[in-house]
Amino acid sequence: MTSPEATEQFREARDFLLAHRTDYDFARAQFEWPRPEHFNFAIDWFDAVLAVEHPGRAALRIIEADRSEAAYTFRELATRSDRVAGWLRAHGIGRGTRLLVLLGNQVELWETTLAAMKLGAVIIPATTLLAPADLHDRVERGDVGAVIARSDVTERFAEVHGAYLRVAVGEPVEGWLRYGDIDESIDPFSPDGPTRAHDPLLLYFTSGTTALPKLVEHTHVSYPIGHLSTMYWIGLQPGDVHLNVSSPGWAKHAWSCVFAPWIAGATIAIFNYDRFDARAMLDVLRDAEVTTFCAPPTVWRMLIQQDLAQWQTSLRELVGAGEPLNPEVIEHVSRAWGLTIRDGFGQTETSLLIGNSPGQPIKIGSMGRPMPGFEITLVDPITDEPADEGEICIECGVADQTRPVGLMVGYAGDHERNGQAFAGGRYHTGDVAVRDADGYITYVGRTDDVFKASDYRISPFELESVLIEHPAVAEAAVVPAPDELRLAVPKAYVVLVDGRVPSKELAGDILWYCSEHLAPYKRIRRLQFAELPKTISGKIRRVELRIAEADRGGVRPDGEYREEDFA
Repeated sequence: MTSPEATEQFREARDFLLAHRTDYDFARAQFEWPRPEHFNFAIDWFDAVLAVEHPGRAALRIIEADRSEAAYTFRELATRSDRVAGWLRAHGIGRGTRLLVLLGNQVELWETTLAAMKLGAVIIPATTLLAPADLHDRVERGDVGAVIARSDVTERFAEVHGAYLRVAVGEPVEGWLRYGDIDESIDPFSPDGPTRAHDPLLLYFTSGTTALPKLVEHTHVSYPIGHLSTMYWIGLQPGDVHLNVSSPGWAKHAWSCVFAPWIAGATIAIFNYDRFDARAMLDVLRDAEVTTFCAPPTVWRMLIQQDLAQWQTSLRELVGAGEPLNPEVIEHVSRAWGLTIRDGFGQTETSLLIGNSPGQPIKIGSMGRPMPGFEITLVDPITDEPADEGEICIECGVADQTRPVGLMVGYAGDHERNGQAFAGGRYHTGDVAVRDADGYITYVGRTDDVFKASDYRISPFELESVLIEHPAVAEAAVVPAPDELRLAVPKAYVVLVDGRVPSKELAGDILWYCSEHLAPYKRIRRLQFAELPKTISGKIRRVELRIAEADRGGVRPDGEYREEDFA
């Protein structure tokens, strides 16, 4: 059952943003969120619009590591997801069933996603890297009713008990239904009624850098409609070929490998590699004629180690998300390609909140301005009043008509955490930033990453941006180290580029470089070469480094260099 009125509302909002893709001020002033009573992205948009108006256009292209490629049109995916939905319904999956999905970049992931939307099931995306303990947590806390998993990870469910349906994608697995049987299925699908806009659609276990994952709840509008802001930031247009570097199971994969491209009517391109290789990625960008590209800072830092000018591409828009982009990376790409990587900020809990949209003046180092549809306030953590520097907050108001669509319902089953997150009629992101006179917002750090040294507030990100400008540094993380005189001093953990070897001489050179490019009170006083602890989604876990430094209580570890060593 389709909702033509909802489809038209959604189309009008999308077309407005496409028409004003480079007119930020007008788009920001005039944009209004569609707020339909009923909406189902798969039925009311993918099937009713994309598969009808662009039936032969590729919706999805999966490029394998050996460069073989499979492409699937909008019409094919619409038809195939109907068959998947009919088969799943015949096995008891329906409205409200919580469906844990562990699949890689394979067509079954997109078929299942569309089919689950059509059924009204609630998708719990998960990475195939999860350990049995993680899976037990997700099945239990997520109240999972069914699991669809790649055959090679099903053995990890051996001790994950429960009365959930099991479906294996790939080789047959004893005790699991075989996804391949869908090919012979004759179970028809038709919607059993309209989908209420605020019904749950997605439950995300966030990666978490300081605590156990939170369970983020999104609806049939908060991501499918909310990612209008993400489409606008990326600069997607109908017919684009969009490639995003992100792993299935994480919110950014849904952002840029499902919703934002398909809202625009663009093709999703996937490079399905086993191990990241910068030269191979650049070859794919060129050969697949990718027009819009999104990658996290870690990937951009790897790419700029190549001579980018050697690759002549079809790229028009470059963006980065996941963590703030360092200015040195942006400038390097601009020199090679004449294109500017545009930074953006959002969370699993939201769509794109703040960004540099196409055609706008860029301030290197700033992540941009609030996207259409979002009112952003920086709040002083002490006074709880608006300020030029403070925690990034979204104004929510008290009524549904003032709450931005691209914002989660809340943390499922966690009233205490919801009370904190939405205190004062605002959603509190937990990230600190500073806003200049022109409204540009520059990231400072997580509220628990910013620290004081000699009574000065220190932003790790600012120091890390200087560190990676040094030609020997690939990645860096800065944390406070206990100090008898200053209570705490900035210490850098550094990962070197390929071909460079840790040494006292190199440590001294890096420390000297930083002292030349930072104010005296910000300079890095200690340095250690080490691999950086990261979450499973690739974010640096500074909390582990902070705890290690605190536990040492100022005792100098082996391999640490201090500025006094070079006096």
